[in-house]
Amino acid sequence: MARKKGRPSAPLPPRDGLGASRVRVPEGPGIRALDFLWHVVSTQRHRHPEDDLSAVQQRFDDSLVVLRDATPVLADDWLAPGTDIFFYRRPAPEKPVPYSITTVYEDDDILVVDKPPFLATMPRASHITETATVRLRRSTGNEELTPAHRLDRGTSGLLLLTKHRDVRGAYQDLFARREVDKVYEAIAPFTRLRLPAIWEHHLAKEHGDPAGNVVPDLEPNSRTVVSSVSRLSPDEEDSLVSLYEVGGPLGRYVLHPVTGRTHQLRLQMMAEAAPILGDTIYPNLLPAEAEDFSLPMRLRCTALAFTDPLSGQPRSFSLV
Repeated sequence: MARKKGRPSAPLPPRDGLGASRVRVPEGPGIRALDFLWHVVSTQRHRHPEDDLSAVQQRFDDSLVVLRDATPVLADDWLAPGTDIFFYRRPAPEKPVPYSITTVYEDDDILVVDKPPFLATMPRASHITETATVRLRRSTGNEELTPAHRLDRGTSGLLLLTKHRDVRGAYQDLFARREVDKVYEAIAPFTRLRLPAIWEHHLAKEHGDPAGNVVPDLEPNSRTVVSSVSRLSPDEEDSLVSLYEVGGPLGRYVLHPVTGRTHQLRLQMMAEAAPILGDTIYPNLLPAEAEDFSLPMRLRCTALAFTDPLSGQPRSFSLV
């Protein structure tokens, strides 16, 4: 099967695991390049404390501010409205996540890993360097390493990444078309269910809001099949009851999401069974400073299966 042609290269290549940022000059009379970039950097929410005006000037001196065609921008250049410029941000220091990423499978095209909790998949908001993508790019030296899909920061388990640009689209499209069978395991207070259970809800989440909602009386836009619910072993249950300071009994739920809405499994578990152990958003949103690395959310992607878009052969990966 032919490989899908990748997207055009960015005018600045990834560096130290991070891609360059693109910003566009807004409508108006235009602006001097140094003034514009300093405004962008100085108003960043998660900026490195040493990223001052002199550091911005140094980017221009080092030809690290460029146009879309990779032409370097000079500090005194006048930028017209609608001009895109590319540069490297300098993120603020982050609290190290004390978990490691484990390789599950690797070949010439893909890397499958077991992502730990508390690591975002991709750089976003305040989580830039403490992400699976940046860690793996740095550890492998492969700046083209890119996830084909996403796991929530709190969710652990199987994550598939592509190793070079010309196969990226084929695997990303596979996940976007929902042609990958996924299995998750969640640990939560035990509830008896008639199996297999099918959960269908209308889920809504506004951009920027940390929590979503189950909206009653609207057409379902999410679907999950629950194939198994079982009590934990006495030793595992006693350990988790003590660690999370919750009451028993606890159960292991095997979940097969058919759709991929944001926080789908977390919302549906809360609505149909019980909130997942360690969830800091549902049912109650906890402040960021309350995050405890010793109490991860007990939601894990344990299996992926699909027809390989390059070879046409069946592929499957499992942590069970």
